Amino acid sequence: MLAVGKKHESWVADGIGRYEKRLRKPFDASWQLLPHSSREGDAARAEESERILAKLDRGAFVVLLDERGQGVDSPALARTLRGAFDSGRTVTVVIGGAYGVEDRVRERADFVWSLSQLVFPHQLVRLILAEQLYRAQEISAGRPYHHV
Repeated sequence: MLAVGKKHESWVADGIGRYEKRLRKPFDASWQLLPHSSREGDAARAEESERILAKLDRGAFVVLLDERGQGVDSPALARTLRGAFDSGRTVTVVIGGAYGVEDRVRERADFVWSLSQLVFPHQLVRLILAEQLYRAQEISAGRPYHHV
């Protein structure tokens, strides 16, 4: 996971850890945090987008979290991730900064995903993301964590 922002707050780290210790390859996750820009608005978005693009592996399947992205249910997310893994690609989930990302990051993404029409704080998004990765893993394995 690649996120613009500060380190996980303790309550977030505890929650993320709860799910990450249950993740197994290929769903296992690690975090790379990029610093916020000291600029504002478009200048911050441009600087942070440049940092994000520089960190993306060429062959990675990139999932961009964006409030204007596609809303999917958990089984559809599991299928999307499983498809990327089955094609031999690593998955990088990107969480942009407070001003979002430039179109070039959106264009690089293989999947632009909206968690909700609501806007959440970045720390909470990280926790939700960790839980959804675990849920996708369990759905893919046919285990009963997810109930329909």
